[in-house]
Amino acid sequence: MNAEAGLVRVLVVGSGGVGDAVARIAARRRFFERLVVADVDLGRAQRTVEAASAHDVVGGRFLAAVVDASSAEAVEALVREHGATHVLNAVDPRFVLPIFEGVRAAGAHYLDMAMSLSHAHPERPYELPGVKLGDEQFAQAAQWEADGRLALVGIGVEPGLSDVFARYAADHLFGAIDELGVRDGANLEVLGEAGEPIFAPSFSIWTTIEECLNPPVIWSADRAEAGAGLQDGWFTVAPFHEPEVFRFPDPIGDVECVHVEHEEVLLMPRWVDARKVTFKYGLGEEFIGVLQTLHRLGLDRTEPVTVRGVPVSPRDVVAAALPDPATIGPRMTGSTCAGLLVTGTGKDGAPREVYLYHLVDNAWSMAEYGAQCVVWQTAVNPVVALELLAAGTWSGTGVLGPEAFDAVPFLELLAAPTPQGYGSPWGLEERDPS
Repeated sequence: MNAEAGLVRVLVVGSGGVGDAVARIAARRRFFERLVVADVDLGRAQRTVEAASAHDVVGGRFLAAVVDASSAEAVEALVREHGATHVLNAVDPRFVLPIFEGVRAAGAHYLDMAMSLSHAHPERPYELPGVKLGDEQFAQAAQWEADGRLALVGIGVEPGLSDVFARYAADHLFGAIDELGVRDGANLEVLGEAGEPIFAPSFSIWTTIEECLNPPVIWSADRAEAGAGLQDGWFTVAPFHEPEVFRFPDPIGDVECVHVEHEEVLLMPRWVDARKVTFKYGLGEEFIGVLQTLHRLGLDRTEPVTVRGVPVSPRDVVAAALPDPATIGPRMTGSTCAGLLVTGTGKDGAPREVYLYHLVDNAWSMAEYGAQCVVWQTAVNPVVALELLAAGTWSGTGVLGPEAFDAVPFLELLAAPTPQGYGSPWGLEERDPS
């Protein structure tokens, strides 16, 4: 399939908060000729198409469709029906494999923002990884390469932008890297109808539970060398391990961060040389308490339980009971920050510590795009990647992470003022390495 500018046809699977924001962002770009938004709920997909079409700089490029994301056959059929060249997976990671496999069967290129799910080690979950995030996708890498197709995995904000930062740091800032430490935090607050703060996660609670209650993964070059291989470098710890107070750029400030299971730790060591890779997220005391309570009550389980004769998943009930992250933007205040702390030796041989980051204010993203800042920040990165793929600036085959590509064109396009770029600058903050 030809991926030159003007011939790209994009299929976005999922029109929740992130899928909706993808369409709104893409509407202002000219690199594609058709974008199909597909969801199990046609009405939701149609609302996204209506919102995006109102800002379509070309006109008539958006279309809504229905799809069952749990069916590889349904995904394959939809890709073929619309002649999609690129498919962006914008649904929960439990649907990664059927979409991934359906896209390959249809002969298109694939992008996602979260990888196939992990499964904890049955006997030593807080020491050894079992099936790791993305393992089931990387197992099919040779098939994608043989087909001449690309599966670009983990290209949201996290994973995604921090992985681009890792490539940039290795190529342009450091001679040797001791640690790639993803550090994300925010000062967001959501208000209820009476103006009081309420518990309302800014991202999918289903995915958040999965990330935060699974054993976090850390990568160590020392362990890899002792075990004589890449796979030996990964190990696990208990949830909420090793809290630290991290200083985020203003207006966020100090936030306590803890280890969380995340794809960056599984992606970065494959393409970037570093002695250690970690991921820590600023959850906050209240959020951690809620997650721990859900776990103690068994409400984080995905296996159905029978309630009055009806099988229901406890985690699905929790998700249904909370506000939809796509709808809370008007009641949200504050900013979110995604970034990578890199420590090591600079190109000059001196110790260096740098925080590369991307900060998005909710008031700005709501005013500009009608999307709350967390979903907007997640959505902008795959759109940038799609534009680079459409132009041929990025290219490749197989199952690849963002680290496999030149970071400079991505970061330049993200930061360049509109309409040339996306008008969302990133930052570089030197820190004291002592």
